Amino acid sequence: MRYGKDGVYQSHWGRKGSGDGEFQLVHDVAVDTRGRVYVADRTNERIQVFDQNGKFLTKWTGIGAPWGISFASKENAIYMCDGVNNRIVRLNMEGQVTGVLSSFGKTPGKLDYAHNIAVDSAGNVYVAEIKNWRVQKFAK
Repeated sequence: MRYGKDGVYQSHWGRKGSGDGEFQLVHDVAVDTRGRVYVADRTNERIQVFDQNGKFLTKWTGIGAPWGISFASKENAIYMCDGVNNRIVRLNMEGQVTGVLSSFGKTPGKLDYAHNIAVDSAGNVYVAEIKNWRVQKFAK
């Protein structure tokens, strides 16, 4: 759904399913500097990419299970929590994996159900985990 600055509904797109432009479980959304909208379609294990009006552009598959996503403008990249595989994945703007961070564990630096993610202006990555009940900062 898209709302204007005044909070008034403008439009929406998508429906339940696994085809292009359809979703099983929308889990997060990110927008890049060009206005493209990236949707973490968790259950379908893909990120779908749309223009700002909701026109389907492409989908990224084979990248893991996107639970949380964040656009890092400084790097022009998408960071993704792969909650099923307990890792953080860095993707270029073509959906190719360019880096993987961490793995399963309970100790600092390890992950157990990485659920959501944020990247600050300096490039530090913050990850919220379900089973470890914590937020970790991975410094740039």
